[in-house]
Amino acid sequence: MKLHDLRPAAGSRTPRTRVGRGIAAGKGKTAGRGTKGQKARTGGSIPPWFEGGQTPIHVRIPKLRGFKNRFKIDYEVVNVGRIAALVELGALAPGGLPAAGSTGKASTPAPITINQEILRAVGLVSTLDKPLKVLGHGEVTVPLFVVADAFSKSAVAKVEAAGGSIQVLEIPSAPLAALRLPAEVDETTDAPGGDA
Repeated sequence: MKLHDLRPAAGSRTPRTRVGRGIAAGKGKTAGRGTKGQKARTGGSIPPWFEGGQTPIHVRIPKLRGFKNRFKIDYEVVNVGRIAALVELGALAPGGLPAAGSTGKASTPAPITINQEILRAVGLVSTLDKPLKVLGHGEVTVPLFVVADAFSKSAVAKVEAAGGSIQVLEIPSAPLAALRLPAEVDETTDAPGGDA
């Protein structure tokens, strides 16, 4: 083996195709560019985004203007009128409160409890993964006890005007101290082994 015997591996290197060197060379005349047209000319390159003169895609599409509020809360919303309509249809039946001194029979209608799970069961909301907000469109004629994450002012006014009440679900923003029963507090103050 001599230095002048060294050759690249077979197929690893191919000679450059020389175009425009006559018909006998195999790439003469039009030199592999076809016949006429913009791409057959010297310097006639077309950029990748060119679309033949029509309005290109980067001009047609809408641009990202404005901003998106990262802190916006996406609520599941339901109107009090829709709830009242289901009550009238009997889908949400009221319970009863036993009268004082009675044998347990219901005498006065109790407020109908409404929460997100109940509304999901009757089909008014589609998911439990979002917080629930009650809006005030519609009329309410029966007392309701509504539990939700947020209420509009008109919804609160209509529910309370019909004899009902609301409960806002609040998530604490900071850790809260543990609650202890009064008996536990007394046990801690009267520690064993103290002076008698």
